[in-house]
Amino acid sequence: MVSSSNGCNKALCASDVSKCLLQELCQCQIKDGNCSCCSDCMLCMGNLWDQCCDCVGLCIKNKESRKHSARRSSLEELSMSVPSLFRAVSTMHEGESTLGWTAHTLPVSEELAQSNHMDHILLGVHSVATASPLTNTSVLCTVLYFNTCMSMRRCHLSCESVGASRYRWFHNGCCQCVGPDCHGYGSKEPICQQCQPKEGISEGKKEKALK
Repeated sequence: MVSSSNGCNKALCASDVSKCLLQELCQCQIKDGNCSCCSDCMLCMGNLWDQCCDCVGLCIKNKESRKHSARRSSLEELSMSVPSLFRAVSTMHEGESTLGWTAHTLPVSEELAQSNHMDHILLGVHSVATASPLTNTSVLCTVLYFNTCMSMRRCHLSCESVGASRYRWFHNGCCQCVGPDCHGYGSKEPICQQCQPKEGISEGKKEKALK
């Protein structure tokens, strides 16, 4: 049943929310900042998530952080990491790769600072990245961005194929593969070259882009 809460636009959301509820993709509650079903629920609702999450009681309370929908992401570890392969792939020059990715580096100190950012929702099974006293925070974290939008499943498989330690999938379809020299998060910016958020994109076109 679609909630009648003040923030729920039933006229806009009823059909999509009912579909997602019937698939049992939004049947959980946010507890201690964790949401076990939010990732699947967001994927089901697509670009209606920010407008319709109140209908299933899964909106975060800090409305400001909801403005950055492209910065919402899921992060998971990969069990078949191959550091030597990832390092080789990330040093390939532009044009050598037919897979269409771009390497990006950032200081580990910038990566670790993400735990203090309130404008990013990081979902998935991951631990909080912390620096030990021996951590050299001037070391660079290398990540790969695939140029085009893709689904979360395809991102998982693509990052696995280049030996990444983790994959970070932004909910606008941008896929980032996190390298072995990173401490867990990678970059918080969804900067895939051909996968930037567009105002007014239709659901049909978005669905086509993610396939």
